[in-house]
Amino acid sequence: MNIQHVFFDLDHTLWDFEKNSDLTFKKVFNKNNIDTNLESFLEVYRPINFEFWKLYREEKVTKAELRYGRLKKTFDAINYTISDGVIDLIAEQYIDHLSDFNYLFEGTFEILDYLKEKYQLHIITNGFEEIQSKKLQNSKIDHYFNKVITSESVGVKKPNPKVFTHALKLANANSVNSIMIGDNVEADINGAINVGMKAIHCNFEDKVINDKSFISVSSLLEIKQYI
Repeated sequence: MNIQHVFFDLDHTLWDFEKNSDLTFKKVFNKNNIDTNLESFLEVYRPINFEFWKLYREEKVTKAELRYGRLKKTFDAINYTISDGVIDLIAEQYIDHLSDFNYLFEGTFEILDYLKEKYQLHIITNGFEEIQSKKLQNSKIDHYFNKVITSESVGVKKPNPKVFTHALKLANANSVNSIMIGDNVEADINGAINVGMKAIHCNFEDKVINDKSFISVSSLLEIKQYI
């Protein structure tokens, strides 16, 4: 591969979103005396959150609707009575405290040290702009990346090709010498491939992937085998 630029997704790829999110909910629930079993809440919340993020990528819900809707739908599903005002408060505090916890996937520092010597590294993320920079700084990986591109700064979300073409232009890269590494097949992998980039899929949960048009790895350090 004639690679010069490596673009990473952040959440679920380097930054352990599920673990950090769970700890954030624990903190926020304690702060607001939310009297429900946290594990039961999270079990229902996770697929609902996934569903809302898909809608958000497809421009079918706004940022505000995502923040409120994923909580409202979860509380309704577990039959927990809570006012809209408290849901809004929890939604705000969740974002405020999310970067308090910064667990990274195993091998993050090692793979970034390895790649930084050979390539220019960048981030392309659909995450909210006001929190992504804090995640990078607080987890002490911000210095690895030359450019950080958020979908909010572009005005559309991955897999929209405008995100990738904007990122390539900003990094002074082109699709032929660039590769995207991320966890989401639709947003990261197909989005990158559709603009001519190469792609590596982070399949940390070892899901069955029938598509052979891209590489899948089960750990970050496995990336060394390919670039």
